[in-house]
Order: sequence, then structure tokens, then C-alpha cells
Amino acid sequence: MSGLDLRGIVKRYKGDTVLDDVNISVQTGETLVLFGPSGAGKTVLLRMIAGVIDPDEGQIIVHGRDMQGVDPEDRGVGMAFQNFALYPHMTAYRNIASSIEVTEKSKQKLDDAVQGVARLLKIDQVLDHAPRALSNGQKQRTALARALVGSPSLLLLDDPLRNVDAKLRFEMRIELPALLARQGTTVVYVTQDYKEAMALADQIVVLNTGRIQQSGTPADVYLTPANTEIAQQFGDPAINLLDVTPQQDDHGVYVSLSDKKLYIDSAFGPWCNTPCVLGIRPETLRLSTVASAASIPASVEAVTPLNEKTVTLLRTAGGRELLVSRPAGTDEDLSGQVFIEVSNESVMLFDKRTGSRLDAHQQEAVA
Repeated sequence: MSGLDLRGIVKRYKGDTVLDDVNISVQTGETLVLFGPSGAGKTVLLRMIAGVIDPDEGQIIVHGRDMQGVDPEDRGVGMAFQNFALYPHMTAYRNIASSIEVTEKSKQKLDDAVQGVARLLKIDQVLDHAPRALSNGQKQRTALARALVGSPSLLLLDDPLRNVDAKLRFEMRIELPALLARQGTTVVYVTQDYKEAMALADQIVVLNTGRIQQSGTPADVYLTPANTEIAQQFGDPAINLLDVTPQQDDHGVYVSLSDKKLYIDSAFGPWCNTPCVLGIRPETLRLSTVASAASIPASVEAVTPLNEKTVTLLRTAGGRELLVSRPAGTDEDLSGQVFIEVSNESVMLFDKRTGSRLDAHQQEAVA
């Protein structure tokens, strides 16, 4: 069953279209991540689902119920914000309880609910503290507990980890999926952090300038990005993007790197002699000190160890830069002349004019 359906959502402010024909479907119990830059329309969409603002066009359907005319408090929706939004004069306990005390008349049931969610989020020991006495991590967990305590059928999280330290963000990326799975809640999660999106999402929707650029699983978005912009946003280090013009000879379709022919999928033939952009993820490249028939010569410019991986900056014979990512400790230190091995299955090709990914098997640009 669908937990959330957005159908043809449009929102305008002073003549400017902030959201344009947004269509999204989220299954019950799934986590949808809305990803995109500031100004993409993510928070506006979240507030419309919550009922704080109304769409100019379209339908919002939560668990089969049309939300038109339904007040925010009657939607069964929980929401947590990036700025915590805690009441400063209330304890953590009272902040959490505030979302259900109007509807829950039994003090025992209210206390059980607050204590239960506080234990899940490991803040039961600070329930008597005022917000000013809490760390940012405890404030974040308190805000999340307030959103979860009523067991909402739909949970809206507006970049809730943005203002907490890196250690807590890492911990919550691990803990949140398990917690939300236990709740069985349908979740819409807003973030600009691709690692969060990849860790938490069942489905990612990439928004930009009010329109959906791509929708799919984390693997879909990472492995087959719709355009160069999305390709750059997902990945660390960022994808290598090189201007190329595919050519063809008796052996197939190729592009030139370091005056060598790099053969790519022959299905890219329709774009021969057309300016394109070649995309290669740094982790798909292999380095060697020994040349092979298909390897590409390059020189090592810099090596940066980053604990779990080592990032190497290379320069090709033509002066173009390439980043290579290797697991830390798996290879010897490399310097001077090296050789790059590229798997043609791992390369992507994009239209240089539009930035759209070219699908070798559909023989058309992905919109």
C-alpha cells in the first residue's frame, strides 16, 4: 500500500514557480530522501505534506486519504526540523510529551510513550534537563523523539542532522534506519548530504529548481546518474569528468586519453564525432607500475591518505587531471610514471551541451 502519493504538485510564490508538477509515490514503511541544493523546493514540499502551506495545484494523499482541507494536527504526521525547535522553558520530557498530551488523556500511557521513545534514542537520562543544558546531539534526539512519540503514520524530517557533530551524524546514519524500521513509519527525509541520502533511503528523489531531476534507488542514482550535476553530487572524491569526442575504427568506439585509445561500449556509436563528457568514478580506476596493451600512461601529482582510502591525483600526457581512489593499505605507494586501467563497463557518457547522461542501450539522452 502507498504511504504517500504526491500528484501533480505545483506551488508558486509571487509569480515564481517553486515546485513544478512534482509526482512521487512512497510505499508504507519506506524512507524517501529528498535531495538537492538550497532553494530546490525540498522544505516547501515538506511543509505542504505537513499541511502548513497549501499547494496551488495537485493532490497530497497519505495512506489513501486526500489531505485537501485536513488540518495539520489531523494528518497523523510527525515532523522534526534541522534547528531542533525545542521549547526553551520546557524540559526534554515536556518537549517530547507536548506532541501527544492533547490527545493522550492517560498520564500513564503518556509517560510510557515518552519513556519508551527516550530509551530508544538514548536520552532517558536527560529527560529532566532544559534544552540549554543539552548538547546538540541530545537536542537533536529530543526533537526526533517528539516527532516519533505519537507513532505517526508519516514522519517528515527536515535535515535533522545538519547541526550536529560528525560523530553523531555517523552514528545516527546507522541507528535511524533500524529505529524507523521498528516503528514501521513512512518517512520523508530532506538532506543535502549524499552520504546520508545513500545510507537512509529506500528511494531518492533529486530536486532542483522545483523539478524532479531523477528518482530511484541509491544504487540507481549513483551508478546511472541522470546528468553530470547529479554525478558530481554523489561520490567522494567526485567523479572524473573529461571532455571527449567519441570516434570509431575497426575495433569499435573509442575516446582518446594520453594519446591512447580507450574503447567504450560500441552502443555509443551514434554519438561519434559529437562533443561529449566522459564520466569515470575514481574507485573504478586501477593503477599499476607495469604497462599493458590497454593501459593509459599518467604521472602521479599528489597522494592523499584519508584513513579508509587513498586518493591519488594523476595527470595524463595531455595535461588532464584524474582522481583515483584506492582502499587504504591495499597497494604500494606509487610515484612518478604509472599506468591506468579502465573498465569500459564502468564509464559513463554525457551530452556536453545538456549534461544529460547518454544511455548506450536506449540510444538517447536521459531526460
